[in-house]
Amino acid sequence: MSEFKNKVVVITGAGGGLGRAHALEFAARGAKVVVNDLGGSGDGRGASDMADAVVEEIRSAGGVAIANKASVATREGAQSIIDDSVAEFGTVDILVNNAGILRDKSFKKMPLDDWDIIMDVHLNGSAYVTHAAWPIMYEKSFGRIVFTSSTSGIWGNFGQTNYGAAKTGMLGMMNVLAIEGRARNIRVNCLAPAASTRLINTIPGRDEDVDNPDPLRHPKLVTPAVLLMCSEDAPTGKIILAGNGVFSTAALFNNDELELGVDVTYEDLLDRKNELLDMSKAQEGSSRRRKMEADQ
Repeated sequence: MSEFKNKVVVITGAGGGLGRAHALEFAARGAKVVVNDLGGSGDGRGASDMADAVVEEIRSAGGVAIANKASVATREGAQSIIDDSVAEFGTVDILVNNAGILRDKSFKKMPLDDWDIIMDVHLNGSAYVTHAAWPIMYEKSFGRIVFTSSTSGIWGNFGQTNYGAAKTGMLGMMNVLAIEGRARNIRVNCLAPAASTRLINTIPGRDEDVDNPDPLRHPKLVTPAVLLMCSEDAPTGKIILAGNGVFSTAALFNNDELELGVDVTYEDLLDRKNELLDMSKAQEGSSRRRKMEADQ
């Protein structure tokens, strides 16, 4: 029997692309799925019944699913997603924050409205839906949460200041919630996917057939990483990159602290600049936390 049998899975932005692939796979493994999607375009305009189409696809295959067409970018919409899950299935076990749009421009040319809407959908939207689901997971001592981040946030990408900042913000949420959720068996991770989706075609110069993607670019090749992050034995606080049949983990590293004392000057730091910037012996995680743990 699948470990996801009868688990209640909420997936935002599941009307197409990555979210649809995740929804179909969870449903095929016996999960009850809430398919959320406003149904707008790749840049966040308009609305449609994309969520209904995915629900019908799941039901036609013998699965269980309901649709929710609210926007994650409002507190009311985000709350309604979790409310619908509880009303239909009694709870929520797994939350995959996948909803997203793109408004790419170089920072010099970016209208602040494009900054705001990206933050509202990606960062605020993920926070709103997670905030609605968190008390349920906390009370029953079980939860799995995935934030869909991006290499644009981890490494940077030209023309995506708004998107990269929002995606990096998700790493901060993950880092804190992984700590806060550890004692309650709530595991929180970030996904950085690569696939052919509708968002790709909002990028100038990109024109992919997202309805018939290159097999190596298919969104379903990302989904195994999501299942791993939502499994019974899931990790927590990890950043997993997935796409094109390739998987890896990214992490933050910190070198040893330079203790220069209360009288430190700019010249003192300048003298040891090479030591400060040398990452050859850096280790994953906080050097200060490692030192505190060693002193205990």
